[in-house]
Amino acid sequence: MKCLPLLLCACALGACSSKPPPVEPKPPTPISTPFDTLRATEQRARDVQKVVDKAAEQQRKQIDAESQ
Repeated sequence: MKCLPLLLCACALGACSSKPPPVEPKPPTPISTPFDTLRATEQRARDVQKVVDKAAEQQRKQIDAESQ
């Protein structure tokens, strides 16, 4: 009779420890919005501006080098 509570506790602890880890949910897939094309266009414009600024800086350096 004294072993019964001890046996029940041991079985309960054994049952609790054998659970598999919880499954992580997958992140939701991004939904396409009407603003995606606008953002892409805006990013392309920024990239073009960077190229133009870089070319202008190189041209300024050449002009400064020739004028000295």
